[in-house]
Amino acid sequence: MNRIAIIRIRGEIGAVKQVKDTFKILRLYKRNTCVILKNTPQVLGMINFIKDYVTWGEINEATFDALLKSRGKLPGNKQISEEYISMKLGMSLDEFSKNFIDLEKELKDIPGLRLFFRLKPPIKGFENKGIKQPFSKGGALGYRKDKINDLIMNMI
Repeated sequence: MNRIAIIRIRGEIGAVKQVKDTFKILRLYKRNTCVILKNTPQVLGMINFIKDYVTWGEINEATFDALLKSRGKLPGNKQISEEYISMKLGMSLDEFSKNFIDLEKELKDIPGLRLFFRLKPPIKGFENKGIKQPFSKGGALGYRKDKINDLIMNMI
């Protein structure tokens, strides 16, 4: 089992209530929002239900570390810092990232951290075919495997 990153690409106009409810369960409140979850059958079932609105793939430690450092937010919209992590958990940010990817720690172990990440639109936009086409056909939606790391780095 590993961690997967899910990024909401499309809005919810025209979506049925069950899709909107799934967005809320996964904490994907707005476009360009990212969540990091365990790769379980339950999560994959929810992703399959909203596959026409999101892209997902396996996140690596370096990408998660960059995401946490640049987009991790505390109450009051404050940026997460190395000092805060060491004060609350007694470890460095890099150690936490390694433990998180190895499934030993969770994001909720950091007190006050938002459990989702707001990202910018990707530099130079999404792929050529637009956001309504699957990734396998050159679009933005669907399963990306490890290419999700490149997209996240473009959106940080």
